[in-house]
Amino acid sequence: MLKNIVIGIKAYFGVFGLISKLKLWKYFAVPMLISFVTAVAIFGVAYGLSDNIGILISKIWIWEWGKNTFITISNILGALIIIVIGLILFKHIIMALSAPFMSPVSEKIEAYLTGSTSLSHRNTTFLQQLWRGIRINGRNLFMELLLTIPILLLKFIPVVNIFSTVLLFLVQSYYAGFGNMDYTLERHFRYGESLKFVRQHRGLAIGNGIVFISLLIIPLIGVILVLPLSVTAASLKTVEALELKHNPNATSF
Repeated sequence: MLKNIVIGIKAYFGVFGLISKLKLWKYFAVPMLISFVTAVAIFGVAYGLSDNIGILISKIWIWEWGKNTFITISNILGALIIIVIGLILFKHIIMALSAPFMSPVSEKIEAYLTGSTSLSHRNTTFLQQLWRGIRINGRNLFMELLLTIPILLLKFIPVVNIFSTVLLFLVQSYYAGFGNMDYTLERHFRYGESLKFVRQHRGLAIGNGIVFISLLIIPLIGVILVLPLSVTAASLKTVEALELKHNPNATSF
């Protein structure tokens, strides 16, 4: 799996050139706007709630001794919870709403890589693509929260909290990459088949998602460019994985 994680990360090299070569920037206009507006809305709300979460957590400590220390820890944990949940919501909202705009991008990349202008795949409408995006990302949102909550609780355990940070980052990365890969998979597989395919290629999903999450750290620019770069990179490696699935003797693009 480690090898596939590296492959997923390296897929980002040269994506700017490919986007320009295939004249794909126009397809990203609406998704970039969705990304920006969603980021402002979610992180604006998150900023206002962080103190409230910290106060709520601090009430668990009913003793007087060590109360100030626990309040400090509670405020830090409250901010962390808000940041993590904010990232999770942001990620799945933009990927779900951008699905109808990202599918044509993925299709053009696939046509370029395979050299075929008449691809054989499932024909879906704008609304079907939107519903597919909402369904996939809704499911992923539920699963990610299910895994994230117990990981956040590990933050209370010294030493273990270091490893929980890495685990949390990998979980976030996996589901980010999952959503990006599905823009290609929706043309080839039904819902259940896509879940199985991504599980079999979880390294590619994690590698793609690692850069996705890392881009969000860059103020403003990261939020705007995260979809164009991550979707292009994911499409490249997902098409390659599909080709290898159908033809094990195929070479990398």
